[in-house]
Amino acid sequence: MNTENFQTHPDRYVHWKLEMDGPVARLRLNVQEERGFRAGYTLKMNSYDLGVDLELADAISRLRFEHPEVRVLVLTSDQDRMFSAGANIYMLQSSSHAFKVNFCKYTNETRLWLEEFSRESGVTTVAALNGTASGGGYELAISCDEIHLIDDGNSAVSLPEVPLLGVLPGTGGLTRLVDKRKVRRDLADLFSTLAEGVRGHKALKWNLVDYVHPRSKFAEQIEARLGELLEQPARVLREGKGLRLEPVTFERTGDRLTYRHVVLELDDDRRVARLTVRAPADPQPDTPEALRAAGDRAWVLAAWRELDDALLQLRLANNEIGVVVLRTEGELEQVAAADRLLVEHDGDWLVHEVRLHVARVLRRLDNTSKSLFAVIDEGSCFGGSLFEIALAADRSFMLNDPEANVAIQVGPLSAGALPMSQGQSRLDCRFLGAPEQARAALLQTGPIDADGAGELGLVTFTPDDIDWEDEVRIAIEERASLSPDALTGMEQNLRFAGAETLETKIFGRLSAWQNWIFTRPNATGESGALTLYGKPERAAFDWKRT
Repeated sequence: MNTENFQTHPDRYVHWKLEMDGPVARLRLNVQEERGFRAGYTLKMNSYDLGVDLELADAISRLRFEHPEVRVLVLTSDQDRMFSAGANIYMLQSSSHAFKVNFCKYTNETRLWLEEFSRESGVTTVAALNGTASGGGYELAISCDEIHLIDDGNSAVSLPEVPLLGVLPGTGGLTRLVDKRKVRRDLADLFSTLAEGVRGHKALKWNLVDYVHPRSKFAEQIEARLGELLEQPARVLREGKGLRLEPVTFERTGDRLTYRHVVLELDDDRRVARLTVRAPADPQPDTPEALRAAGDRAWVLAAWRELDDALLQLRLANNEIGVVVLRTEGELEQVAAADRLLVEHDGDWLVHEVRLHVARVLRRLDNTSKSLFAVIDEGSCFGGSLFEIALAADRSFMLNDPEANVAIQVGPLSAGALPMSQGQSRLDCRFLGAPEQARAALLQTGPIDADGAGELGLVTFTPDDIDWEDEVRIAIEERASLSPDALTGMEQNLRFAGAETLETKIFGRLSAWQNWIFTRPNATGESGALTLYGKPERAAFDWKRT
């Protein structure tokens, strides 16, 4: 088992500086060149790697939970004439294929969090580009509500991946360009092949930015715009005390990571992981005031933060794990009691933030490139919010043994409070062709045994106690023996039935196009454009279209 530290705090930020000024928060990027997440590359020109994005994600979470006073967030740079050159190319050159794709996925999840911060928390986000924003740097900018570009004759915005690297703006750049900013398709085509990018008023005319300011007045114009934004009525009322986030911790014993509510066990030889979420054992907060008193140790937040960290360990540190067996332990009643806070008090901004966090972690699970098998047996508590984990699984196995007291329970959160990337509930996605079955499931108010779960279509298999162990074991072994590439493509195609959204388009492209392009010789072969970036040799392309 490999582990990484995905936890940080503003006091330990290396690359970002978080400044608080009443209702305005500022994030200033000043990447320290020799402080990469891993050794072997230099982070020049404010380029970023996973460590830079971990700090950004942490800052966004802290602003959401700890600082209800903030109404505007400004992202800018402390380096002259350079906002960000995007993802560090030498980091990508030296990384495994799996890490490259999962890095792109994490980066885009962070940008989606930023967009949700505006949409759900009412905090306007402003990209103050005091220099060039290239590649992923521009993708960060187009994740904000407003983009202000300095007009100094040098600073530009660009997506140069196609002409320079032979890959794509893989964290949502192309999709946001046309779907979000509504840039004309022909102009987007031209823009995406201009390695030097577009400057000043042409960028404004093409809708690549929202404002252009001369260098002499850039800071003044940004401050004036912040004043205008603060004069507008608050989009979301965030009153009262926030909630401090402490680092998520675990103990490692051999191939087992033990958090307070989550356990991750790896079997490297079989390429299988066992991921268990435990129900709360103690009474949990039932009011917003009690939540604030409990802080980040409340199960409704703590368990999901731990699950999030475990998913990152699987994605970014243990690429050869192919099958994740999802399990739960505890009492259904305890899960239902803890969930009640999220159901009955969603009008409180902090409770709403917790619910949004649960939904984000579940979407992280949905988008994890592992086969997910839920195993529901004696001692399980797949109910309420934890039932969403079973619904996220590619297959579910429920023990049919009346003497074992095995049950699941559908709760009100499954009605759409924890949506998938396409905006649907997992029940609606499951029963896309039979919506009446989703409604029938939501009408069930108590525990459902294996026969009932099978009849309602809520689980895949219900073996009896005689066949149980063999059927589950064989299914896991068979799955782990199949091509990981084929499974990733298959799962990504099947998990998101129904209408497309910007988010599903982005992740679909990450799992298909970017996954494919990163393995092609034109990009990452010995003479590929990404491999030879920064070297005097020119890339040698195989010109056949496929």
